[in-house]
Amino acid sequence: MLPPFLIMLREGIEAALITGIVATYLRQTGRSQWMPAVWIGVFLAVAMSLFVGTGLQLVSAEFPQKTQELFEALVGVVAVAVLVSMVFWMRKAARSIKSELHDSIDAALAKHSSGTWALIGIVFFAVAREGLESIFFLLAIFQQSTGPAAPIGALLGVAVAVCVGLAIYAGGVRLNLHRFFRWTGIFILFVAAGLLSSSVKHLHEAGIWNGLQTHAFDLSAVLPVSSLIGTILSGVFSYEEAPTVGEVIIYLGFLAATLTLFLWPMAPSREVLTHSTTQSDSHA
Repeated sequence: MLPPFLIMLREGIEAALITGIVATYLRQTGRSQWMPAVWIGVFLAVAMSLFVGTGLQLVSAEFPQKTQELFEALVGVVAVAVLVSMVFWMRKAARSIKSELHDSIDAALAKHSSGTWALIGIVFFAVAREGLESIFFLLAIFQQSTGPAAPIGALLGVAVAVCVGLAIYAGGVRLNLHRFFRWTGIFILFVAAGLLSSSVKHLHEAGIWNGLQTHAFDLSAVLPVSSLIGTILSGVFSYEEAPTVGEVIIYLGFLAATLTLFLWPMAPSREVLTHSTTQSDSHA
């Protein structure tokens, strides 16, 4: 339940943050009459994401066993790709997303003949990005999990994200977004590593990958998957009590590369450098 909850919480807050920035800017600039276009964009993005997710789930149900394993492996790889891109995109874009959205809105509404459609498009593509990322992740999780825990966790994450988004828009909550996205980003990279190693297992079961299949270690006597802690670790991080050498190499190699890049200090953005230079000139 925890991974889908945190992923949907993060994705939901990202979508709510983008929508809130657009709505607040329209309100502050006296253009609240354009708000229906914002909600249309949100509705269309959510509807498209649900349609794509439902379609993929229905199609995959008709596959034979080996094709099903291959499909689950491919979905896992795609989910890892979108999760990593989400983490690194927000790490980079968080500094300038507000000003970029403001510029896009001004440019869209400057064209009176097509302003409505342009504004719908801005919100649609921003929210659809988060929605499609969520769909591929949830498909990968739902294929590895049984029972209602994962769907309930996802729904709770969305519900909490909506509440946080409304609170941020109303000005009642000030969330430390930098710290929030940093820690959830680290957690997501661990989840992604587990999904990627599970994809290697699915590729083997599909008959595509047969290398490095020797068991690296066996913790079944110490921490079996059937135990309470083992079940939690399996559900959150795709823990295996007896992983193969290939799965361990993929897991550790992925984490080593992505965590190093994610935690590496970013160079100051051009806006920060310009602001610092302006302050130094004023003091001089």
